[in-house]
Amino acid sequence: MSFVLDTWFTDGMSNIRLTKPTIAVLEALLSATSENPAWGLSICRDADLGPGTVYPILDRLTERGWVTGYEETGPHPGRPARRFYELTGVGRTQAREALDARKARQLKFRLAGGSA
Repeated sequence: MSFVLDTWFTDGMSNIRLTKPTIAVLEALLSATSENPAWGLSICRDADLGPGTVYPILDRLTERGWVTGYEETGPHPGRPARRFYELTGVGRTQAREALDARKARQLKFRLAGGSA
C-alpha cells in the first residue's frame, strides 16, 4: 500500500509530501554537520538520487522554511562555488517529527500484518 511510502506531514503551516526521495533528502540533511555540510551534489550522492529530483525537493523545503542555503565562501579553484543547504531549527524539528511519525506508522502497519 502506498500510504506507508507516500504520506503527508502537516506542520501547522504547510504540508510536506513524504515520498521516498523527500525522505532520503531529509535524512541526508539531518546527517550533515558543520564540519561536513550538505551541498547539492553531495545530497544527490547520499540520497542516491539525481539532481533533477533533489533540487526541486530542496526548493520546496526552502519555500516552506525547513531549509536554508548559502554560497561557499572559501577558495574553490577550478570549479564554481558550492551551494550549501542546512535545515533550519524548525525544519530540523519538523523533519525529525515527520520521520519518527513515518517510522511509527510503518511499525504499526507491520505489526498489523501488512507488508512494507
